[in-house]
Amino acid sequence: MDQEILNSYSRINHLNVSRETFLDFENYISMILEKNKKINIISQNTASKKAIIDRHIIDSAQIIDFIDLNCNTTSDLGTGGGMPGIIVAIMMKKLQNKMKIILYEKSYHKCIFLKEVSKKLRLNTEIIQKDIFKVKNIETGTIMSRAFKPMPVILNLVRENFKKYKNIIFFMGSSGKKILNETLKEWDLDYEVKKSLTNDESFILNIQKIRKKI
Repeated sequence: MDQEILNSYSRINHLNVSRETFLDFENYISMILEKNKKINIISQNTASKKAIIDRHIIDSAQIIDFIDLNCNTTSDLGTGGGMPGIIVAIMMKKLQNKMKIILYEKSYHKCIFLKEVSKKLRLNTEIIQKDIFKVKNIETGTIMSRAFKPMPVILNLVRENFKKYKNIIFFMGSSGKKILNETLKEWDLDYEVKKSLTNDESFILNIQKIRKKI
């Protein structure tokens, strides 16, 4: 792998990402770009290698420190083309962690793509083609939600549909502070914030406990 490719991932060097992991990232990008010619895996606005690295892979990889590594599973809600779930699964290979990454996605075609990626890259994943809102009594470790549904909707989903979980990770954009403040009017949350590596106005929200206010 040449230095130019390695330099494109420089913002996650502190995560001790291996060359093998970078190679998996590169293979995943190639699969996205090829499949995106036929179906909309990701938005055409970010359908370039540089944009996928900057907007999707680095954004997804930065949450690895918030993943509870002591659990059997981690769940990605509405994973779409596999971010962050596939990225986390790739990174778990290097950690030699046996955790399974559960990817929930309604789209049949995206699920087929995710299975192809998982098989080629030998990832420990389970692809579930279901509407997550119709799945009950879920038990998992970390819950990940990236560009899926509004924060209050996800919190209600977790409260109603998850029997057991460790923490919830949200990717918050430029309006994230406003969304969080509005959400705190109706929810008591135990949380911590991590500044995003991809945008100065964005941040990662890691929630340990939730309680709906009366």
